[in-house]
Amino acid sequence: MGKHATHKKSDKYTVDAGKVVRQGRFCPKCGPGVVMARHSDRFHCGKCGYTEFLKRNKLPAQPVSDQ
Repeated sequence: MGKHATHKKSDKYTVDAGKVVRQGRFCPKCGPGVVMARHSDRFHCGKCGYTEFLKRNKLPAQPVSDQ
């Protein structure tokens, strides 16, 4: 047994209308075949180090009223 737990391959794919759909996205620098890891705030490629940050929904600034 190794030190690290293995990841289930079934978590990386879903079946939608009879088709297998990949959950991750390919790295734009490495090309097809290298899937980027999904974190809570970004996608990261472990091979080349490329990172894409997810956009946050920012609340609009509250207007200040002069009273």
